[in-house]
Amino acid sequence: MNSMTKSELIARLATRYPQLVAKDADYAVKTILDAMAQSLSEGQRIEIRGFGSFSLSKRPPRIGRNPKSGEKVLVPEKRVPHFKAGKELRERVDAPAEVSAGS
Repeated sequence: MNSMTKSELIARLATRYPQLVAKDADYAVKTILDAMAQSLSEGQRIEIRGFGSFSLSKRPPRIGRNPKSGEKVLVPEKRVPHFKAGKELRERVDAPAEVSAGS
């Protein structure tokens, strides 16, 4: 399975929208991601209709184990980001892939 990096996303935006200079695409992507990270760190939920929602989940404190010594250690409570795909995104991802004309 391949993954798309932030740089590849910026390049794809600049290619898809020729009026958008690569530097502007870079600025837009970084600004959006920074705003999303800031909102999540403040405990806000982010909803993008048709795409999905981002929220925080709390992991309660627990007793863990140091893998080297086997000693028990207290792992503190943690907030972790959670993404739930929207209906349109789930349907689009689940749709059969289009076969290119040359295949």
